[in-house]
Amino acid sequence: QVQLVESGGGLVQPGGSLRLSCAASGSMFSFNAMGWYRQAPGKQQRELVAAKSSDGTTNYADSVKGRFTISRDNAKNTVYLQMNSLKPEDTAVYYCVYYSDYDPNDYWGQGTQVTVSS
Repeated sequence: QVQLVESGGGLVQPGGSLRLSCAASGSMFSFNAMGWYRQAPGKQQRELVAAKSSDGTTNYADSVKGRFTISRDNAKNTVYLQMNSLKPEDTAVYYCVYYSDYDPNDYWGQGTQVTVSS
């Protein structure tokens, strides 16, 4: 089992910045990936925002490239999402996720609300 605790959401004006954090604990495999998904209001699907594996491989959604940066502190089992130049369409609940090829389960955080509005 892996537990994920997120922090850092909130209300921000368009063009502003926020940083999300997600700390993982529990039985983690050394090779894994951690990342962020989001679910926008009225949408049923969560979409990938960014993910970073323990070997450094990184993926971003096209909609956030150049604005968001994902980083990891492997010693602290923590992943961060720095979000700059935020837009109203970034408004969503953001979920941290952990997964590994050696674990059949994916693990999700409780979600943190990000609202971009003037």
